[in-house]
Amino acid sequence: MINYLKGKVADVQKGSGIRVTLILEVNQVGYELQILPRLTQNLQQGEEIKVFTHQQIREDQMLLYGFGTSAERDLFRQLVSVSGIGTQLAIALLNTLELPDLVQAIVGGNTRVLAKTPGVGPKTAERIALELKNKLAEWRHDAGLTTSVPVGVLPAIQEEVEMTLLALGYTGQEVIQALQAVSQDAKMSKNTNAEDWIREAISWLSRFTQL
Repeated sequence: MINYLKGKVADVQKGSGIRVTLILEVNQVGYELQILPRLTQNLQQGEEIKVFTHQQIREDQMLLYGFGTSAERDLFRQLVSVSGIGTQLAIALLNTLELPDLVQAIVGGNTRVLAKTPGVGPKTAERIALELKNKLAEWRHDAGLTTSVPVGVLPAIQEEVEMTLLALGYTGQEVIQALQAVSQDAKMSKNTNAEDWIREAISWLSRFTQL
């Protein structure tokens, strides 16, 4: 399994729909990866970049998908595990919504936001929210957060914040530290809006940790 590739941008080719192919030269070998269209906004030919990859092997071919962060790649893998969600629809979701917005929509069951993506109707949005929230809950359990000491926040809010931060690529320890720090704020301890907690936690993490 290829976790990531680091090399020079040799070419970017735009195909039909949202298909964008990056040719990345690594040690004189050109790798072909499908990437998110918005990733091309900051790419320049000859520039050295690091791309996190997902490899898909079919009977007749091997495909590589490239992402700007490991969190994007990991969520892509979660999305394609949902029944009826293929690689192109998963890429469309990641390309339409910024990663924090997409994760919060899934965790919060906000089907209206999910349905902003072309090709995602109300029923598909409901299935994504239901199935992925369950998977993120398992992720939270595997990270050991369900046994963490309460941090002065309502359990439902704590669960939503923890699932969101994990999906954004933060470690379980970083999530615990952020919640403990934010809960020290008297105003936040009375706040029941999960999005505010997530915003404050990310702000704290950006100051005190490095992904």
